[in-house]
Amino acid sequence: MTPDPETTTFLIAGPVRIHPRVLRAMSFSSVNHRGDYFHGVVGEIRELLPVLFGARGHHAILTGSGSAGLEAMYSSLVPKDGRTLVLSNGNFGERTDQIVRRYASTVTTLTAPWGQHIPIEAARAELDRGDVRAVCVVHNETSVGLQNDLALLAPHVRRSGALFLVDGISAVAGIPLEIEAWGIDAVVAGSQKGLAAPAGLAMVHLSDRAVAALHPGTFYLDLAEHLSSIEKNDTPWTPAVPLFLALREALLLLKEETLAGRLARTHALADATRAAAAAIGLELYPDPAHASDTVTAIRNPAGLGDAQVRKALLDTFHVAVQGGQGALKGKIFRIGHMGIADWPDLLVAFAGLERILAKAGRLRTPGAALSAIAERMPLPP
Repeated sequence: MTPDPETTTFLIAGPVRIHPRVLRAMSFSSVNHRGDYFHGVVGEIRELLPVLFGARGHHAILTGSGSAGLEAMYSSLVPKDGRTLVLSNGNFGERTDQIVRRYASTVTTLTAPWGQHIPIEAARAELDRGDVRAVCVVHNETSVGLQNDLALLAPHVRRSGALFLVDGISAVAGIPLEIEAWGIDAVVAGSQKGLAAPAGLAMVHLSDRAVAALHPGTFYLDLAEHLSSIEKNDTPWTPAVPLFLALREALLLLKEETLAGRLARTHALADATRAAAAAIGLELYPDPAHASDTVTAIRNPAGLGDAQVRKALLDTFHVAVQGGQGALKGKIFRIGHMGIADWPDLLVAFAGLERILAKAGRLRTPGAALSAIAERMPLPP
């Protein structure tokens, strides 16, 4: 039977499963995006965005993917003189480097092998030279299932006086992000990750210092234009109205759960995923000390590729997980457990994985993964 997208257990690293309330919000009648009703929607979203970011500040909402948000942030904030420091340890760190190099005058890129933490000491040494004006980093590297510890980096960035620019697309509403405590000046969130809204919107949080540093970059993604418009509950260009309606509903769901509640649930699911994988002999790809709470990257067992693992999960058990990117294609699979993912999703996914390993003669202890998950599930009140 061909998997049905409407009933498949959906655990890719984003876009994630969407709540029916959010889906219904998109089916609202067409409205005038320059009229009072839509202005009211934008006003509500403005009031709710601090719930998403866990901090008050200046916000822009862009019709475009997370990469559009990154281009808006970097084109509007990386300095045209002075040096920009990019830290990269995965596919999205490399994307940051590619975008930044289109707009910055001088770029220094520090890399770590995919799956290893960003090079903190090397970054400190570069910052101590005194000429770095902006630091660009990915908080959560979904390509390798690794979260970078920005708390370790933050004091060095603060001491240098550089702008702290963060790709938080797969981190916001999934991993604790202490924007004020860490001195982050700008961070981009994607609608389709921890927030569990449809793909197609990017939200940018800006500090007072970042707003003062804005300069013209691109036309459509000029953050100064977006900030000026949103202060009037408007957008500078034609927005994707149904996505704004869905965003409002997703933010209301987050407010009901609370940011702390969503972060705690996401962490618990991540812990259970890692424990379940270990229980049946599967190995994490990244350094386990920095394993992500929003997506777990697992090495394919020796001799088994995408066809035997990921495709079998989808075709036989109707469970969608994601494959590797770039050089990791066919070598790992990634389980997303952010947004509104919950315990039944993990149980179904690992029941399928156990059956796949059993067929290949690789299952050491039947039921071990399910037991590991069940032991971590919350008890009923």
